[in-house]
Amino acid sequence: MSTYLGAIDQGTTSTRFIIFDSTGRIVSVSQKEHEQIYPKPGWVEHDPEEIWRRIHEVMTDAMQQRGIRPKDVAAIGITNQRETTIVWNRKTGVAVYNAIVWQDTRVEDAVAEFAREGGPDRFRKLTGLPLATYFSGLKIRWILNNVPGARELAKAGDLLFGNIDSYLVWKLTGGQSGGVHVTDVTNASRTQLMNLATLSWDKAQLDLFGIPESMMPRIASSSEVYGLAQPAEVKDIPIAGILGDQQAALFGQTCFEPGQAKNTYGTGCFLLMNTGTEPVLSKYGLLTTVGYKLGQNPVRYALEGSVAITGALVQWMRDNLGLIQKSSDIETLARTVKDNGGVYFVPAFSGLFAPYWKSDARGVIAGLTRYANKGHLARAVLEATAYQTREVLEAMELDSGRKLESLRTDGGMVEDDLLMQFQADILNRDVIRPLIKETTALGASYAAGLAVGFYKDLGELRRQWGVDHVWKCHMEEDTRERLYSEWKKAVTRSFGWVEERGLRAGAKAS
Repeated sequence: MSTYLGAIDQGTTSTRFIIFDSTGRIVSVSQKEHEQIYPKPGWVEHDPEEIWRRIHEVMTDAMQQRGIRPKDVAAIGITNQRETTIVWNRKTGVAVYNAIVWQDTRVEDAVAEFAREGGPDRFRKLTGLPLATYFSGLKIRWILNNVPGARELAKAGDLLFGNIDSYLVWKLTGGQSGGVHVTDVTNASRTQLMNLATLSWDKAQLDLFGIPESMMPRIASSSEVYGLAQPAEVKDIPIAGILGDQQAALFGQTCFEPGQAKNTYGTGCFLLMNTGTEPVLSKYGLLTTVGYKLGQNPVRYALEGSVAITGALVQWMRDNLGLIQKSSDIETLARTVKDNGGVYFVPAFSGLFAPYWKSDARGVIAGLTRYANKGHLARAVLEATAYQTREVLEAMELDSGRKLESLRTDGGMVEDDLLMQFQADILNRDVIRPLIKETTALGASYAAGLAVGFYKDLGELRRQWGVDHVWKCHMEEDTRERLYSEWKKAVTRSFGWVEERGLRAGAKAS
């Protein structure tokens, strides 16, 4: 009998392969970073071939570390950075252009073009999403309009589209020699091309964006056997789970009941709440998305608040300014001062996501005086994540009509005790870190395990969730509201920075 489950966690900055035992304990893990490509201001790309190489490397390494054989692994789940868009040739397996990353803002002019008729919420009722640079559909359109020969190849049926999940499944199951072209409902819900009610591609939306339906993967559930892996290191292991990274974290945190929510602190920050079997359309700047779908069971929807830049701001401090040597140094530097010294950092590097959705915003540092030093700046970097989380949480409570008594957290930044304490202080709620912190990969492995009978039911998964640490609010009310008010003031200073759409993009109109 197979003893383990595998999970591919293909993220914005790195790729991991994690092997779990039946209790959710990590048995083996391998991780490798990949290059961040910035061809022009606002453009962010990845090399799909580099990501595919990293997949091979981390799978081989993780399996070899403990001498694990393919027959020891019951199934593999995949979780991935969402909205990052790849278009490749089905005959050669080669991408026609680099992957356009979810943070990329090159389609700003197209967003404005489509918003002229019907406004930014033109497609919200159909797709659950506002018009924004974030989602895959307009990125596909940009590739077809700007890569020489791409539209002709697409019309001939030679091109395939996928978010990272689709690309990896196709490659893993044989590529041009019979690879399975599939996506799950969570990733499909991030394209702005799927009908949120029918869970199918919307023909009128595809036509409006000029995208041939032949490019699109089959939409499947989040937990079923899609095909068998072909690479030697994982030969014939079923690929049996797919969840976009934030939905995977929701599932890994066992938020199976309506009203349960989690916040993932990664490159960006993503707060998701399970809303049950009916979608809740947001009036306060959130996204309506698919939470998960298990086989033939009814779909579960979610509300999501997406913050573009959180952990990425720490990386910026490390790589662009050189103020810290490694990301974990940010807490040490921030602890050299007792407060933020009046400094606020609004990291609108890719515009502002929820609840503002302002693609014309850009990053600002406000409140600087001669008193401010690098410790205050480090503290402002951490506090920015907590303030943005509060904005999203308040919008979620208004949309859902539910008050969150506590917040389950995961992601790399939850190891930062200073941030987690400030988060509890600025929210005035308990902040909970689970025993198993790798909830994104864990959620993908759970979905795969359910599909092949490795796990019996959701109850078995619930019993594995436990608490590692709880942070409680220690801040006075007047201090909390003063800080939050000053943050709000700083946010308004970032609005309207980009005035000439299209000039910044530097490419022909989409």
